[in-house]
Amino acid sequence: MKQGGKGFFINWPEAFSAGSGVVGGKGWNLARLERYGFMIPPGGVLIAKAYQVFIDENNLLAAIEKISQSVNIENIGEEESAKKLFLLREKIKAGLFPTYIQDELISSLTEIGIFDKPVAVRSSAISEDTSRASFAGIHESFLNVRGAAEVISAIKECYASLWTPRALAYRRKMGFDDSQVNQAAVIMEMVEPLSAGVGFTCDPQTGREDIIFINANFGLGESVVNGCVQPDEYRLDAENKIIQLKIGRKENKTIACASGGTSLLDSPESSKKQVLSQEHIKQLSMIIQRVYDALGNGEQHQDLEWVFNGTDFILVQARPVTTLPRYTFEGIKNQPDIWSNANLKDALPMVQSTLNWSRVKQSQGVDLGKLVGFPTPPGLQQMKRFWGRAYSNLSLQQWILYDAFGMMPGQINEAQGGHQPEIEIAPDQAHRIIKRFKRMWRVVKLIQFIRRISASSEAAFKKVDEFVDTCGHKDLINLSDNDLIASMTAITDMLDEFSPIFFGCNMAANMMPLIKTLEKNFPSRGKALANALMIGQGDITSAQHGYRLVELAETAGQDAAARNYFSREGFDPFAWEMELPDESRFKQLFQTFLADYGDRGVYEMDICNPRWREDPSYLLHIVKNTMATANLEEFKTRQKVKADEIWQEIEPGTPPSRQGKIKRLVQQAVKGMELREMAKYDLVKLYGALRIISLQIGRCLQDRGILAAETDVFHCSWIELFSILKGDWNGKGLKVLVMERKAWRQKMEELAPPDYFVDETPHFEESSPNVSGEVLKGLGVSAGRASGPAKLMDHPSQEAKLHRGDVLVARSTDPGWTPLFLRAAAIIVETGGAGSHGAIVAREYGIPTVMNIPGIMQIIKDGQNIVVDGDEGKVFLN
Repeated sequence: MKQGGKGFFINWPEAFSAGSGVVGGKGWNLARLERYGFMIPPGGVLIAKAYQVFIDENNLLAAIEKISQSVNIENIGEEESAKKLFLLREKIKAGLFPTYIQDELISSLTEIGIFDKPVAVRSSAISEDTSRASFAGIHESFLNVRGAAEVISAIKECYASLWTPRALAYRRKMGFDDSQVNQAAVIMEMVEPLSAGVGFTCDPQTGREDIIFINANFGLGESVVNGCVQPDEYRLDAENKIIQLKIGRKENKTIACASGGTSLLDSPESSKKQVLSQEHIKQLSMIIQRVYDALGNGEQHQDLEWVFNGTDFILVQARPVTTLPRYTFEGIKNQPDIWSNANLKDALPMVQSTLNWSRVKQSQGVDLGKLVGFPTPPGLQQMKRFWGRAYSNLSLQQWILYDAFGMMPGQINEAQGGHQPEIEIAPDQAHRIIKRFKRMWRVVKLIQFIRRISASSEAAFKKVDEFVDTCGHKDLINLSDNDLIASMTAITDMLDEFSPIFFGCNMAANMMPLIKTLEKNFPSRGKALANALMIGQGDITSAQHGYRLVELAETAGQDAAARNYFSREGFDPFAWEMELPDESRFKQLFQTFLADYGDRGVYEMDICNPRWREDPSYLLHIVKNTMATANLEEFKTRQKVKADEIWQEIEPGTPPSRQGKIKRLVQQAVKGMELREMAKYDLVKLYGALRIISLQIGRCLQDRGILAAETDVFHCSWIELFSILKGDWNGKGLKVLVMERKAWRQKMEELAPPDYFVDETPHFEESSPNVSGEVLKGLGVSAGRASGPAKLMDHPSQEAKLHRGDVLVARSTDPGWTPLFLRAAAIIVETGGAGSHGAIVAREYGIPTVMNIPGIMQIIKDGQNIVVDGDEGKVFLN
């Protein structure tokens, strides 16, 4: 920076571009708030370079270096150290401020229109207000500063506050070098407040992360921030409902003095008054949640300061929350959290869109503890996003299932698949008999719940179908903003209502009674035989659409118009309705297929992904590439042969009475799988309805110039959309926020997702054979043995590379993959358990399948000939 040059004081947009390394954490966060459309006071930042110039021109660098070398964490409390720091601070406050910087500052403040107004001067150190360290209360800030001389004096006080024993001790503790915290200074207009306070996107007292926490007092926020009063305390839940409203004593309040500065006055008349109305509390809560999504990306909690002028809420500071009390069960409080994607990879393997994640994190599912009478702390964090992807709290799952039912962590890992550690379990000592009785009773209650859900599932599925059908017939174009909110709310309410049905149907998919019965006559063969007995037995919706696609391929081969369409050079899958005549049998059947399964899609559990009804190109490519080999009758015949062979093995060694029991248990297991897959499909239908209404909102916001494209709505959070539709926000800054989120999502998609996290630390399982030599051991989920060339696929859109007789190898598979299964001789999946969607469909089809082999995509080479043994759960590398 040249002496006498411009650029020491920069406005908010310039501060954003400069970054925190120039304007400090506080200045950059304020610039981000302004960029994303939040109301902040007019102002800007005197950059950290000005501090360096000031120190240099006042010959203070040597004194600072001497302190940096001599004062450490051991001697910082000694009198000699305190004296050195005091003298340095006095020299800074007495130093001459460079004239050319002062002139630029006055000129800039005049240009902004705040030179003749009271301003706030706030410290903004380079490493302050970051995710690593907050520096809360460490450096000085000054309110109601009036006139150029007082502004310069306040800036020097901010500089000096770098060198208090408190500031130096904090830097030493947090591992910051003194050179890493050069001081910038925020200068912005003072807001005339009716009230002010702080807000958190979590509860800083309990550690709950599903709570919005607000403190409020009349007057300036200084009384709240400095802890001078007992303020009002408001808590709201994730749905913006006030769940606690506590009126503080508020015996004092801070006011601005006419001559400058502030004063703490007694205010007994205000002690029993509520600072904010309930309407304003909810309005502020929505702003706080928007800050969480904008600055924290919906992951990093935020702590902010706000001012209310009677009309608007103005934000004067925001920073990441760096520490929270640990909130979990007492039994695992001293253990780290294990976050796993094992039971999510087949449904949510993708980087989550902002809109989808804001729905997923709000819906934490069914409270299993409450369901069976097991005491569970409210608001436990069940899911979290790492590197853009969803992970579930395995520590909570393992503890609840152990403490409530006696299920060991290793059993849970085996059921879910994946590769993750187990929590430590201390031996049960006290009240063992009572605990065992309680666990048995909870198992009974869980079984009763599953039976109730199973019995009522048909009515629940019908209700969802009718609801979705009603949504599909709405005239979306003429819906008002309030109607759009009501439609969104109705769908999310239906999702919440359906949640216990979905949970119960998932629990109904249980093969263990069948496996245990078979083990009595066929030791160590029970699981393989049970898998084989499921071949071709069920009406499983995620398998049925695969059968139907084979039928469509057969029909296309017999339909002259369809043959011509699919064989045409430059085949266009989006032109099928125009190019195929109405009398085409294929066209008619494909229209019926879309009516039945059009709500499905590839990676359908993120509403940003199109449904097959919108984009059937994937399906049409499958039909095109299956026409030459499609023969459903032959496939069904092979299924029957396999099923008959299994019974021929079972019958000689099994008493007739037990054969009848086995058949009943097969029917029971098949029914459970049918319920699980139908529940998933109905959930997908509701997500499809949510997608339709979201796109209509996107079109409305595009028409208003708030969004660049209708599909940009998927890069907005629910709270952002609600704020616009309610009229609380004009949407300013949303375009740029969407642009940044899209770039971030693309960056995350390039990263390989870790298998699990321990607290915040990622872990990747080693990709190496785990039996011996060229044999890989996993989990056999579908019986049989087959061989063929391996085809490694990252996405089902690569379907053209998979030919009949190949072995499909993938990281995970959701129902969108299952139409490809019918081409495969065998399947290998990196993660997944026996109850995953891929496993259920593979068993129905009778395709040998092994899951849960870490690093399989690195071990096996594309085209390599391999043997898959679904009975033993082994893969042999040739």
